[in-house]
Amino acid sequence: MSSPSKVLVQTPYASYPIHIGRSLSKLLIPELVEYAADGVKLAAVTDSNVRAAQSDWFARLEGLAPIHVVPAGEQSKSLAALGKVLDFLAELRLDRGGLVLAVGGGVVGDLAGFAAASYLRGVRFIQIPTTLLAMVDSSVGGKTGINIAAGKNLVGAFHQPVAVYSDLELLKTMPPREFASGMAEIVKHGMLADRELFETLESAPVLNANDPRLERIVQWNCEIKAAVVNADEKETAASGGRALLNLGHTFGHAIENVAGYGEYLHGEAIGIGLVAAALLSQRLGHLNDTDVTRIRSVVSSHRLPTRLGVSLSADKLIAAMQLDKKVRAGTIRFVVMRSIGQAETIESADLETIREIWRACGAA
Repeated sequence: MSSPSKVLVQTPYASYPIHIGRSLSKLLIPELVEYAADGVKLAAVTDSNVRAAQSDWFARLEGLAPIHVVPAGEQSKSLAALGKVLDFLAELRLDRGGLVLAVGGGVVGDLAGFAAASYLRGVRFIQIPTTLLAMVDSSVGGKTGINIAAGKNLVGAFHQPVAVYSDLELLKTMPPREFASGMAEIVKHGMLADRELFETLESAPVLNANDPRLERIVQWNCEIKAAVVNADEKETAASGGRALLNLGHTFGHAIENVAGYGEYLHGEAIGIGLVAAALLSQRLGHLNDTDVTRIRSVVSSHRLPTRLGVSLSADKLIAAMQLDKKVRAGTIRFVVMRSIGQAETIESADLETIREIWRACGAA
């Protein structure tokens, strides 16, 4: 095994490494054995798809950590699923020195992380992301949470892991559609913070886990996100800051809400949201037609949608945006681009302009 890459997240409240490489179980399992030898109780949370796809990986956990399996899919980011995880930890009599392993994609990471944040008012956890989306986004930065009927991620906590292990070998079992979903966040990072990254993706799309550039691409994205999180861990900056990572998400979360969670994968909704954000940036005079065309092309070349495939009501989409957790004092906050590679937050946008953008993206 070649030496993995490492990115350090350093916030005012926590400091931890993100390990990125291939076959990282050779690094992680000995560490878990050491924890267990020191009397630390371990508990793992995963979903049914990951448990089946990574059976060899889980065999290495035998005798180290009991495993709780939740149903695969967004429906497991729920109060009911959270309760079952908390019951699992209580049945194991996990104490405050215990350690939770979140082995899965964003749903498992958010759910298990929130359980770790809540149980005994906070126990340690390790993120072991098994999807590209989780490796470059949800596993980095300490956001945990669940969905409720009113919207996505409206209940949660900031709870940083003690480490992240991003094993690229685990991505080889990912369906192409899921891999593409992860690329949406990578495209987003290029659009908001790094023109060179955007141009790298523009020159040749990254389409599967065998791409030799993948380790560097994942590391690059973790560095971008870590730098933002380090400066604004809890998204409290009056402008800019961690909120910039929501580029395309105010639009994308509305699509997920109105279409019904699961109709679009998260990255697919964000792909459309990134195009919508580009159109808004154009309407505000920051981007030109060529910029929007380039963005739409990069999103599309990574096998992501650029417009709604099922017609949704523009009015319902706007109503969903108004429930978004990023709304402040009744005002929808948007992230727009000043140029490709540079973004900013704005406190409002004309709702008729937003309605026109939704219609340009295929809404009714």
